[in-house]
Amino acid sequence: MVQDTRAARHKAVQLTFPPEISCDPLVCHLVRDFDLTFNILQAQITPRKEGYLTLELIGAEDNVRNAVRYLKDQGVKVTGMEQHVRRDDVLCMHCGACTALCPAGALRVDADSRLIVFAAERCTACGQCVRICPVRAMLLDVEQGTL
Repeated sequence: MVQDTRAARHKAVQLTFPPEISCDPLVCHLVRDFDLTFNILQAQITPRKEGYLTLELIGAEDNVRNAVRYLKDQGVKVTGMEQHVRRDDVLCMHCGACTALCPAGALRVDADSRLIVFAAERCTACGQCVRICPVRAMLLDVEQGTL
């Protein structure tokens, strides 16, 4: 099944695996059992040592909630990572590179001024614009919290 990610919830989480389960294939269950897709944002997993994995989970809100419960039941510490994208208007040179990658349509070219408009309320904080911005005007703020 191909998931339409435009209507899906995006939730960033940091997973901490204790040594005794760092080799277990727990993340594959997120796809198979909970119909989620994910982006790996950061990883440090070493067999038989504590591991860390930061994921952006994408899917229906109930599926994300159930997957987090599953991971906790398996002994994984799950920390929520709320992400917000903002733009540094002083640095932005309005090149438009970000507009081609924005899946939510939060970045667009204004037809009259030819400037890039950032509609933060439409942003899903996927981080695509942050990775592509040549002058690093798009910034990703991350806040940790418990789930």
